[in-house]
Amino acid sequence: MTQWTDRRIPLPSLLARSRDRWPGLGASLLGGALAAVAGLGALALLAIVLWISAPYPDDGPDGALRVAAASWLLAHGVVLFRTETLSGVPAPVGITPLLAAAVPVWLLYRAAREATDGEVMEGAETMKAMDGPEVTQGAGGAEPVAVGPAWCGVVAGYVGVGLVAALYASAGALRPSWVWTLVCLPLVTAVSAGVGVWRAYERPTWALRVLTRDEQELLSNAGRAALAGTAVLVGGGALLVGVSLVWHGEVVRESFLHVTQGWAGQGAVLLLAVALVPNAAVWAAAYELGPGFLVGEGHGMGPWSPATAPSLMPPFPLLAAVPGSGGGGGLLGWAVGVVPVAAGVVVGRFMARGACAEPGPGRGAVWSVGRTVTGVVGAAVMCGLLLGGLAEVSGGPLGVAALARFGPVGWQVGGAAAGWVAGVGVPVAVVVRWWSLRQVEERRVEVPVASAGTPVPATVASEPVGARMDGAWEDPDLFPYEVLAVDADPFLPDGPDGPDPTPTPPQES
Repeated sequence: MTQWTDRRIPLPSLLARSRDRWPGLGASLLGGALAAVAGLGALALLAIVLWISAPYPDDGPDGALRVAAASWLLAHGVVLFRTETLSGVPAPVGITPLLAAAVPVWLLYRAAREATDGEVMEGAETMKAMDGPEVTQGAGGAEPVAVGPAWCGVVAGYVGVGLVAALYASAGALRPSWVWTLVCLPLVTAVSAGVGVWRAYERPTWALRVLTRDEQELLSNAGRAALAGTAVLVGGGALLVGVSLVWHGEVVRESFLHVTQGWAGQGAVLLLAVALVPNAAVWAAAYELGPGFLVGEGHGMGPWSPATAPSLMPPFPLLAAVPGSGGGGGLLGWAVGVVPVAAGVVVGRFMARGACAEPGPGRGAVWSVGRTVTGVVGAAVMCGLLLGGLAEVSGGPLGVAALARFGPVGWQVGGAAAGWVAGVGVPVAVVVRWWSLRQVEERRVEVPVASAGTPVPATVASEPVGARMDGAWEDPDLFPYEVLAVDADPFLPDGPDGPDPTPTPPQES
């Protein structure tokens, strides 16, 4: 026993050794914890303001804070259960407000980026200087934190605070599901912090080291095209939501006034409706693509669906804007097809512009037709994955029985988006590429005119690759001042071969 206790390593030495092996871990832990506290604090402040403004609050400030903690977990995709129901059976609430979810994602992203800066090493270097002769480094001279300590520290600090919040909210009226908490909270944290660290290191190429330079360029163009196509689809959905709200203005107004009483309750409903506007835009995008969305079990709403909206929907302003019946092939059903076509055109033009880009290091002059089509198909698959994921996250249950499912089905929306984008984008990209190359060839074979009515000899028209359109030679590998004129060289001897370097004395007046 004495030998074992004598051989134990002291605790300060263990801490110093861990600091040497994982520099910056402590600051990353603190950054992740502060990001979680910031998100919780914002919702807690809003909940306290609404509780104070309520004329007849049902619970004390402790209940308002527990609701804020549960709402913070809901923003991470955690399913909540309402315990105060008429039947006594807990009812699930699983629709994540996408606008509210953007706040913790952004906080995590910023925390991960700041954790990789050299400034976070200042505290660790100061503690190290207390244990040894090292000199404390300032914020300007500290090296950036490695990927492992920065990412692990932010994730561990954020998840630790999140588990405490889940434990605190478990005693309230909205209780989080521990299964969803242990799955969604670490997943959202790890992905958001990973993107922040990846961006902080300026998208390191080691992540795509298995691909060639041409493949990386094709993947990059396809990713930008997919983001553009997704933005067109969601933006068109937001426009459709606005038109539907104006069209059903009277019903929306009555729903907003009757859903609750008092300006405090109406303010809370208004904030919730604003937080759910991105969800409504995704639902409308699913409506545009064809699969539509569910407004309860067995009630699907689509442009060509004959189903009607259920009569017992929850009284909520955004749900009041749902069409009373399907398009049935009417004007609305045909009009919404314009948005998917526009998304396909945008993706096709993006890839055609990348295919006809000017030559540069590591790529040829233009892409082939097969390479262009491959890029469009890849962008369509990415667009389908993005929109399918948004569709799956934007929906969920609002109760049991008829309220067990609201929102679009992810795999249906993703498949429809990929089909629309690929079906429209491929011919658009091929045609735009052919037209762009044809215009380039016409400009290349055109004979420039030196002066009015005086054509340049035909030899100028067949300039090699690298010549400019005005006839001047342009070598991409030639650096400035690499070639000097020889007729003005001051080091040539005087006489017939050059000027005399000896200065001429001044003449007397």
